[in-house]
Amino acid sequence: MSGSSLDGVDIAYCTFTKEANQWTFDLLQTSCVPFPERWINRLKFLPLQSALTYFKTHTYFGHYLGEITHNFIKEHNLSVDLIASHGHTVFHEPHNRLTAQVGDGAAIAEITGITTVTQLRTNDVALAGQGAPIVPIGDLHLFPDYRFCLNLGGIANISVKTKERIVAFDICGCNQILNRLVEEIGLVYDEDGLLARKGQVNAKLLQTLNTPAFFKKKPPKSLSNQWVIDTMMGIIEQSTLPVEDLLSTFCEHVAFQIAHVIQKYNPLPSDKLLVTGGGAFNIFLMERIVAHLNIKVVIPDKDIVAYKEAMVMAFMGVLRLRNEVNVLSSVTGAKRNSVCGLVSTVIVDKIIKNKNGS
Repeated sequence: MSGSSLDGVDIAYCTFTKEANQWTFDLLQTSCVPFPERWINRLKFLPLQSALTYFKTHTYFGHYLGEITHNFIKEHNLSVDLIASHGHTVFHEPHNRLTAQVGDGAAIAEITGITTVTQLRTNDVALAGQGAPIVPIGDLHLFPDYRFCLNLGGIANISVKTKERIVAFDICGCNQILNRLVEEIGLVYDEDGLLARKGQVNAKLLQTLNTPAFFKKKPPKSLSNQWVIDTMMGIIEQSTLPVEDLLSTFCEHVAFQIAHVIQKYNPLPSDKLLVTGGGAFNIFLMERIVAHLNIKVVIPDKDIVAYKEAMVMAFMGVLRLRNEVNVLSSVTGAKRNSVCGLVSTVIVDKIIKNKNGS
């Protein structure tokens, strides 16, 4: 899968086992394949291009994903039953019953020779759901010991287990903004949050960052990459503060919004918060989040931190082939739970032979 921060394609090789009605997993091999500059530019500016360019990109990106996945499998000598590919989100407008991820599953399947599941959000959106977040199905089945699961990716999102159900939603922009701020000074990201630590929180900017109506909206709710850039960067670009102060203030905004959300669910001291995603490696940001909370914050093994979302995409693919629910209406607000995913298969000859009785 590819996230909104455009740092590369995350690939995770996993196995899943179900015993006594409980799923377990093993995350066995991982890789992040950095995007060439041409793909960063193509995906970043794709929302502004023509329909023809969009569909060409959908096809070309599918071939690209197929090739790097094939290379990953070959390099590590893996035996693979299924590929699940999220692709890269270009448009996400659930209020218009629209979500669009590029990366043609047929191309992936044909290049690798492996059944591939793609389009993991579209059924939910068709059912009037937000189509996001979709990772909570993994939080529910693979991480049962955590009441709160927070992902700090390009967008920060959270899942919360209540007595009745699991709910989840996007909270605010995160790495997408932090990375954009340091791009202006020639960096890819603010390693360990060192630049943010040097800065000062600007109270006026912080207050403005916390004012958009989205933060007062009740879940289910989700954010598009474009909203984060247009709205939050739009606010930041009005400021003349040095980049260190902008980073420090935005980290404080993220920490405040996360704590504000968690407090609404009356957390107990015994509750645990699992934190994954690239932002978990930002030491300064994590310090600010911990400072706002009074529950135990857990950062797991670095592979789970970096590849949890990719692993859950694989799990969703497994559930899709088992024809089991993999997107939850309690999370997205859809009319019902759904089994999401378009299956592209390359075993037609075998199916025909079986039907003939051989």
